[in-house]
Order: sequence, then structure tokens, then C-alpha cells
Amino acid sequence: MGYEEPQPVYQQPAATQGMNVVQGGNRNVKNLPSDAKGREWSHGLCDCCSDSGTCILALCCPCVIFAQNKKRSDHLTHKGVPDPESGGGFFSQDCFVHGCLTALTGMGWVLQLGTRSNARLHYAIKGGACGDCLVHACCTPCALTQESREIELEEQSFGGRFKN
Repeated sequence: MGYEEPQPVYQQPAATQGMNVVQGGNRNVKNLPSDAKGREWSHGLCDCCSDSGTCILALCCPCVIFAQNKKRSDHLTHKGVPDPESGGGFFSQDCFVHGCLTALTGMGWVLQLGTRSNARLHYAIKGGACGDCLVHACCTPCALTQESREIELEEQSFGGRFKN
């Protein structure tokens, strides 16, 4: 029994029956112009006061909005539909870890980088890791509110009113 050299793969496998290639929702609800690098966020970073409830909660308890955003985004990504329990987050594991990291080191915003990066990829939004880092390090409440509003737009595109 001899060792065989692995053959290189030149293309990705195609979807098979039963695979959910494109899940429901509208990833660009406002139909913003998009180019090869993507599109802009649906709401500006400094437009966070337009959703004052989320912004205030993100200012006082960023761990709650972080946990809500992560849960809602994960549900949309994996299930293809909005999370019917989108309001949770106060006593979740994500909230607890974020809160402890913030209380002990002031670095809870580091956890938020993955969620923002996933949102940018999911919605084909322009940007990169360096910008994500600067936004969350300097303006956590605005970044969390912006992400929450982007998720909310997709949830609304399913026909219901979903609000955290």
C-alpha cells in the first residue's frame, strides 16, 4: 500500500440538491449602489442617534447589544430567517464574556470585531479589519448600533417588524 500524492483542486464543488445556496432575505434592502469592493453601510456610523434606544443601551451596556447582534446575525446566517426571540441578550454567555472582558481589561470591544467582520462579509459592505478595529476601539456604541440597524433591515425584508 503506497502513498498517493493528493491531486490539486481547481474548482469549488457545485451545490447538490438539498443545499441552501441562497437563503431568504434581502442583503441590500435599500438597494444601495455596489461595486467590486461592495457597498456602504445602510446607515452612517454617526447616525446612531436615529435609533436612540439601541444607542443608549450600547453606551451603557455594550455587552447586551453585542450579544443581541451576534445572536440575530448567527440566526440569519445559519437558519436563513430572522430569530423569533431577537430581544434576548441580557443573560447570554456572549453577554457575560463580553461584560467580564470589559470590566477586567476594558477590551470587550475586541470580541465585537468578529461580528462586524461577519456583517461586512454577509452584506458585502466595504471595509477591512483595520477600520473595524478603529471603529470599535473609538466608538463602540455607534458601531454596535450601526450593525444592529443593518441586521434589522434584513429582518424587516422578511415581511415582519423585527426589532431588538
